Amino acid sequence: MEDYILVGSLRFYFSLLAAKTAYRALQLTRLSAGTSIIGRYVLKLCPDFLKQCNPYISTKINVTGTNGKTTTSGLITHLIKESGKSVINNAMGANMLTGVVNAVAVSLNPCEQTDFSVIESDEAYLAKIYDQFDADYLIVTNLFRDQLDRYGELATTKRLIQEGINKKRGLKLLLNADDPLVASFEGRNKIYYGIQNVYYADESLKGKSDVEEAFNCPCGKSLEYEKKFFAQQGHYYCSCGFRRPEPKYKADVTIHREYSVIQIENESFTIPLVGLFNAYNALAAIALCKELEIKDINKHLSSFKVAFGRSEVKELNEKKTLIQLIKNPIGANEVLKTVDKDSNLLIIINDNYADGRDVSWLWDAEFEVINNNKNEIVVSGIRANDMALRLKYAGVEKIKIINDIEKAVEYIGKTADNNITILPTYTALLKLNRMRILKKCY
Repeated sequence: MEDYILVGSLRFYFSLLAAKTAYRALQLTRLSAGTSIIGRYVLKLCPDFLKQCNPYISTKINVTGTNGKTTTSGLITHLIKESGKSVINNAMGANMLTGVVNAVAVSLNPCEQTDFSVIESDEAYLAKIYDQFDADYLIVTNLFRDQLDRYGELATTKRLIQEGINKKRGLKLLLNADDPLVASFEGRNKIYYGIQNVYYADESLKGKSDVEEAFNCPCGKSLEYEKKFFAQQGHYYCSCGFRRPEPKYKADVTIHREYSVIQIENESFTIPLVGLFNAYNALAAIALCKELEIKDINKHLSSFKVAFGRSEVKELNEKKTLIQLIKNPIGANEVLKTVDKDSNLLIIINDNYADGRDVSWLWDAEFEVINNNKNEIVVSGIRANDMALRLKYAGVEKIKIINDIEKAVEYIGKTADNNITILPTYTALLKLNRMRILKKCY
């Protein structure tokens, strides 16, 4: 038995050393972003790697849900770091098992205790992660239709998350009270957050009507709403007595064009993020940090830098370039509301495994809101032709197809007369992140 433990420890330490060496090599050569490939080999060297990491991390936090995982976990990580604590985070958004192992392996220092891990987790992989990794807190942001080829319908996604929750009996759940599917997760220790009222500094920020999801109460009747913010998010109820739970953290939100203000009782928080969807992400992060008794939250929110591709601003040929990930109809609709109609727009659609093979969601997203865009819209990626067809049916007249992503980026950089907006799917976003022509803004 002692020999077995010794061999396991040697495997663990060797895999840590190999991971850090490989990551440094990838940084120098830029052959890969190094978000998952290292994790794949670590698991071959040490199959129970995450289990062996447990003693080295004091408090473990996971974030799951359809949209907002990367931004929410990034906000929490930033606020923890600013409080002076050490934290591990899969900042690049690689949230399947190999991506989580990758992030922990390249960051963990076995010679000292790490205060926190903040790990965003793919909904389908949460239970696999919890097979080995301990958990203290789990945030569930929302549940929307996404990657139907992987998840199927929402009931399947909810079941996969519940299976993960069931593995950790002492888990504290932070749940979005405004989402009827999220609010109904089962658990022993549930804390809710939600929005009471939404105000818009500019009425144009409301956008057009959203894709609606049809939800029934557990009793079978259709849910009614006192307030509906977007999709199924709102204040819902049923005549049988089922209704939105009362949140512990409830907020009034004011949406401005370049930031939002969240009011929780007598505290005001200004977040440097656009859109109501990001206000929900920030509220989740604030609620968790209050549970952790993190100090000076509002002070440190102002210095938050967005994760790559999530309202990230870069420079392309000295032009301000906003990059916004899109991957499903609800998320795309919220992003499309924020698009500057005078900007030069590039949409990049891939259908690799991490994007989801099924791109039928393009027909559920409301691309009609950009049919009066001032400039031609450039489409690129593996499914550029599908995107062009969708835009044609949306009433967009000026469309240019450039299948090669690098050529498309070069083209819009040369022809743009002012700011640029890029809307990529996930694997397209990874490619953008490796392109040196896109420069960071400081």
